[in-house]
Amino acid sequence: MTMQNELVLRDIHSPAAPSWWPPAPGWWIVAVLLLAVAALAWWWSRRRRQRREAIVGLFDDAIATAPTAAARVAAMSELLRRASRRRDKQADRLDGEAWLRFLDASAKPRPEASAFFSQGPGRVLLDGGFRREIADADVDALLPVARARFLEWMAAGK
Repeated sequence: MTMQNELVLRDIHSPAAPSWWPPAPGWWIVAVLLLAVAALAWWWSRRRRQRREAIVGLFDDAIATAPTAAARVAAMSELLRRASRRRDKQADRLDGEAWLRFLDASAKPRPEASAFFSQGPGRVLLDGGFRREIADADVDALLPVARARFLEWMAAGK
């Protein structure tokens, strides 16, 4: 009888480690949050790229459709005036030397472009749109700086 009443003792066994799949609910929440952040970043990047492409297209199309050099200068002037309102609400009402000084003052710190409009080739904006004849070289010198200023101002008001 003593044999039947005696309990056989065994060592303590650790339970098996939980499997890695399926993950705990907290990991599902982390995964969903990461996916949402990635999707939001992708959407924001895509929207920003499309907006920039539209702004570049607006400038390039306006210049490309202008039939003469004077019309290209007038188109650049109009686009710069429209974009300048993002910097200062009254900027599009400036004229003459004040307008050229505004264009120069708004330049990012670049020594080569600090007086481009008031003392350099950018002076063609004063009356270039009204001239009967204007040199293509003047328009070609103005185009990259005017385009850069337009894109800079349009990107500032995101």
